[in-house]
Amino acid sequence: MSQEESSQAPLVAHLVELRNRLLKSVLIVVLIFGGLYTLANELYLFISEPLRALLPEGSSLIATEVASPFLAPLKLTFALAFLIAVPYILFQVWSFIAPALYKEEKKVAIPLLISSVILFYCGVAFAYYVVLPLIFGFFTSVGPGEVTVMTDINHYLNFVLKLFFAFGVTFEIPVATYLLVKAGVTTVANLSKKRPYVFLGCFVVGMLITPPDIFSQTLLAIPMWLLFEVGLLAARTVPVEAEDEEETEASNA
Repeated sequence: MSQEESSQAPLVAHLVELRNRLLKSVLIVVLIFGGLYTLANELYLFISEPLRALLPEGSSLIATEVASPFLAPLKLTFALAFLIAVPYILFQVWSFIAPALYKEEKKVAIPLLISSVILFYCGVAFAYYVVLPLIFGFFTSVGPGEVTVMTDINHYLNFVLKLFFAFGVTFEIPVATYLLVKAGVTTVANLSKKRPYVFLGCFVVGMLITPPDIFSQTLLAIPMWLLFEVGLLAARTVPVEAEDEEETEASNA
């Protein structure tokens, strides 16, 4: 075997492994989707409960498109299948990159991976059990009395999935903050000095990824800021030497 062929062999092996792990991830999503499909309508009723419980008498969810009664539960089932499969997908990602990590890096990566999954699920649960009832309670109470609230099931699902994703990602802030400090990109002291900018940035992000009302923006911005503070507390466990070293490099530059 020539030197060029021998150098290409590891690359081909990595690509084959990557393909196999991608196929396993897709397969688990399909299998979960198949298991949940028979419960698609019940799952949609569960997801729509925060709004249906607050609709005035005589109001209901409606379908304005011919295929919505079929497509909306189908889309929800696929989204839930992917959400449930996230730990397995991340495990496949971890299994692929773990051989390239040092022992100390693995010790840090495993807790971060587990905490990332838990925090994402916590964000989705917070959106469903806290944010949605508050938002819908506000929306259904401030409208004109002569206007009957009748929300399209597809529009409602898009709204809910957007909030689930936004809050799931938002709850990753402690992990992101810890990683920034751990990687030496910044320090706890520097982040603490930037609190006013972070607070303002939380509201800007809330404005961009939530519906156009100050109520839902605030419900996202305040948890973001609190999670940033949690991330700062976690980042204080990073050895001080790493922070001192970064500050020394910055002063020399």
